[in-house]
Amino acid sequence: MRKLLLASAALFFMAGLVVAAEVTLVKFDKDKKEVTVKDGDKEKTYKITDKTTVYLPNKDGDIQEVRFDKDGRAEQRFSNTKAAGKLRLWIDTEKDTVTSIKFRMK
Repeated sequence: MRKLLLASAALFFMAGLVVAAEVTLVKFDKDKKEVTVKDGDKEKTYKITDKTTVYLPNKDGDIQEVRFDKDGRAEQRFSNTKAAGKLRLWIDTEKDTVTSIKFRMK
């Protein structure tokens, strides 16, 4: 019984380290590689690293996994001036760093 309780406590602890949320893009700073997003009424700025994974829908409707720094499509979507305040996406964060970004399907 003790092992089960310790295992479940460890599971909940590990799940709490990575937070996923659906957010709206506020602005993207290409030079600093920072993205500011709005979740409800709160705005928060996160760093994007070379390890950030991006999930983009392709023309066939399939989801494609790419790295942020290796595929310009993700950066292009963030840099679009029409995207600010309208682009909805899911992000997984760890502290102040984005670990993954999932764009919504159209």
